[in-house]
Amino acid sequence: MTKGRYKVQNRIRSLDFWRGSFFNRHMLTQLEKKVIASIQGDISITRSPYRDLAEKLEISEEEFLRILKDLCKQGVIRRFGATLRHQKTGFAANAMTAWKVDEMRIDDVGEKMAGHPAVSHCYRRDPVDDWPYNLYTMIHATDVEACRRIARQLSATTKVKEYQQLFSRRELKKTSMVYFPDE
Repeated sequence: MTKGRYKVQNRIRSLDFWRGSFFNRHMLTQLEKKVIASIQGDISITRSPYRDLAEKLEISEEEFLRILKDLCKQGVIRRFGATLRHQKTGFAANAMTAWKVDEMRIDDVGEKMAGHPAVSHCYRRDPVDDWPYNLYTMIHATDVEACRRIARQLSATTKVKEYQQLFSRRELKKTSMVYFPDE
């Protein structure tokens, strides 16, 4: 279930090849492969990044977007989003905050937490034996105390009292899969 930036992920889904739609997918065309290859890396920050990508492929922006939408609808592209290199943008402190939320309230609490401007990720996971937390948020701020203050605000707003904060010590290299490197 997806609402805004909040995504409830109850359990890891079966692998794609077990889904019936996998067997009904068509082979990708050369143009579809080129569109996928064009969005795999960094996308320039311009007024019209899709038009710029389309021009490199010598197609219209409308065709480029139509192909992207079709690939998403078919499930070929399941996720398309930006990666924030938080330390380069001035966020010196980052805390993965694990919350123990009553299951009857998890959607409501998750939506509220995801709506906070300092939260970049919010998702549900099953608790395990000695780790009772089921909702996770990534909080970004200028310093550790600010992350703690935001967590206290979220706690007060949602009335969720049990949580743990795990602070980043360093930013690891973020990379994405490359499916068509030669396109």
